[in-house]
Amino acid sequence: MKRLHYKLSAAMLVIVALLGAAFYAIDRYSVRLYYEELSQRLNGSLAMYVANARPLIRNGEVDRQALEELANRAMIINPTAEIYLVASGGEILGHALPPDDVIADRVDTGPIRDLISESSPLPIKGVDPRNPGSRKVFSAFPVTDPAEPDHLSGYLYVVLGGSQYETVAEQVASSDRQRMIAAGILLLVLAAFVMGLWLFSYLTRRLRRLTGEVSAFTASRFDANSPVAAAEQPGDEIDQLRNACHYMAETIQQQVCALREDERLRRELVTNVSHDLRTPLASMQGYIETLIIKENALDAGTRKQYLEIARRHATHLNRLIQDLFELAILDSRGVTPEFEQFLLAELIHDVVQEFELQARDANIALEVNPPDESVSVYADISLIQRVLENLVGNALKHTPAGGKVSISVQRSAAAVGISGADTGPGIAEEALPHIFDRFYKADQHDEQAKGSMGLGLAITKRILELHSSQISVVSKERQGTRFHFDLPVEARAA
Repeated sequence: MKRLHYKLSAAMLVIVALLGAAFYAIDRYSVRLYYEELSQRLNGSLAMYVANARPLIRNGEVDRQALEELANRAMIINPTAEIYLVASGGEILGHALPPDDVIADRVDTGPIRDLISESSPLPIKGVDPRNPGSRKVFSAFPVTDPAEPDHLSGYLYVVLGGSQYETVAEQVASSDRQRMIAAGILLLVLAAFVMGLWLFSYLTRRLRRLTGEVSAFTASRFDANSPVAAAEQPGDEIDQLRNACHYMAETIQQQVCALREDERLRRELVTNVSHDLRTPLASMQGYIETLIIKENALDAGTRKQYLEIARRHATHLNRLIQDLFELAILDSRGVTPEFEQFLLAELIHDVVQEFELQARDANIALEVNPPDESVSVYADISLIQRVLENLVGNALKHTPAGGKVSISVQRSAAAVGISGADTGPGIAEEALPHIFDRFYKADQHDEQAKGSMGLGLAITKRILELHSSQISVVSKERQGTRFHFDLPVEARAA
């Protein structure tokens, strides 16, 4: 009973059984009401014929012989009829039944008056003197004394469906016909259960299949090779549930992959940070210890050289720590861009002047395709400056002597495109999808890249994401690399 279709079938069995029992009870009740109304209508004049056949009260006295004679005749015609002579107040004046069979000594005359006046719908039930706790249909007619024809002396009260009727009804209820009806209802209930078992099994087959797929997907530890298939033609709620599970499985797979990638990057971070921080620290420690130990043995030029090397390593160490701190803040959404309108050309010239001396020393041409001096963009000027510094610094680092680094601007109606290109060795095709990953270095043997932790492009990408912009890269080996991103001319609609 752990399966859904078994539970549904059992529930259907209970419902059908209750409906069958209710139908049987309603049918019996409605048949009884039908018979009672039919009997009361057909025998409505029975009391009138008996009362008019002979006077039953003479000079205030009950003619018991006449009552018994007429009662016996009436019971021959209708064996279920039981005749009573009732006073106008309800007292039973006489009857033709065994004295011990009649328990009540009076009846309620309200239903009698309702029947005679036809003021209530049929069937109208009155007290059965033989069984005061039950009410039965009856026929009634007023009785008068010939000596006082204008005075109501009582009523002839004929109970329809007396004790003989009850006996016959009990016999019929236990007859083969009633057992056949009960057996038929039981067979219908069982047939409904079998049909329900098959029907619910058929209707829940997709749920069982989906449950199996979800269980397999869970058992696979959210492996990307075990997805939950989407419904081919979305239709009912089960197909919608299947599609929702498919979307959920894809989301879980992406999140698991992202978590695994984060874990891989975390391990790489520990390795890279340990290596990249240990190297300058070891160098600084070595030169400082040499200065301390051989302070008197070193000449002024050597001491200055050692101090310069230690300073250079300290500067490099400070830059690594700043990059780590900056990326951590960007990832934690601790930076909110302060958008403003500013002239792009001025910012580009400032960045170029910052790297001009470094480019001249490296014999690299640093060129700018100057845009219209009036071109402005809507962005955070300090963050965009950081982007340009990362791109230009990275290009200078990977461009050999005699090469060229250029910045160009292309203006459109709603945005300004900014490109940074170099004539360096380019990036291998297999490395292109990963260059924006933090701590990633395309060429670990590149002497120029050894001083970097691979955070510059990751910081650049995150800053541009805060500006709802994407950075793209085009590179061919031995032909150089070109980065491109867009900035809006004015504030974008929310």
